[in-house]
Amino acid sequence: MSAVQATHAALLGRKGAARIALIPPDVLEALNGGHVPTVNLNEFLAIDLGRLAPAVALQVGLDPRAERLVDTLAMLPAFKPMQRHTHVARALYDLTAAHTACDDVAHRLATHPSDLARCWAAQWIGFSGLPLAARLESVRRFAADTHFGVREIAWMAVRDEVAADLDAALALLAPWVVDTDENIRRFASELTRPRGVWCAQIEPLKAEPWRGLPLIEPLRADPSRYVQNSVANWLNDAAKRQPAWTASVCERWLDESPVPATRYIAKRAQRSILA
Repeated sequence: MSAVQATHAALLGRKGAARIALIPPDVLEALNGGHVPTVNLNEFLAIDLGRLAPAVALQVGLDPRAERLVDTLAMLPAFKPMQRHTHVARALYDLTAAHTACDDVAHRLATHPSDLARCWAAQWIGFSGLPLAARLESVRRFAADTHFGVREIAWMAVRDEVAADLDAALALLAPWVVDTDENIRRFASELTRPRGVWCAQIEPLKAEPWRGLPLIEPLRADPSRYVQNSVANWLNDAAKRQPAWTASVCERWLDESPVPATRYIAKRAQRSILA
């Protein structure tokens, strides 16, 4: 291991700064160089995409001076933060599509040390034009990613397609909620939340949340707090339009599964009703 690699490795266990201004220069340099993942929102917001995107492009085998990427970076200030990432992801996607070794480039991006690079790779699925089943299969690696940010982008990348073909999506996701990986189980719940956060709402599930009940039913006593919170939020979303239905589901779950996990879910699920 080189001295530079050792320095980057030493940064992996750091605690994120409480404010952007407090991020150490060496950490910011490593983040902008694509050498380490972010550990909190402040680091995410502090990254200079004008430096990170060309660095990542070079590292995965693309030309960092390509006109497509340069033009994209020049226009980023006109967009909101999350939109900027979508534009960067699209530019890298277009450059990769024209590359003679596109599969190798895609693999390097999907396994890149930077969580933002892997987020861009996850967003590619939204550009792919693949059928729903293939999109879900492609997004699985990102749904199970070790980084929380990549996991969030993963469900956002396929949300529109799930909403457009809801019944098929619910059927395809049924095996996911019994997977041994809590990240996969949580993905299925979070992806199908009727309202969700920072995403389009799923109108059929707002009006008829019972259509999604077979998907979340196996999670009513899930041992993972990560999953429990998502299921509770799913039901709380439903309660905004169908409070009586959410209350009846919680009552039944508590009767049939009187365990701490279910009690926690039921309490959080009804916070809008009981407030």
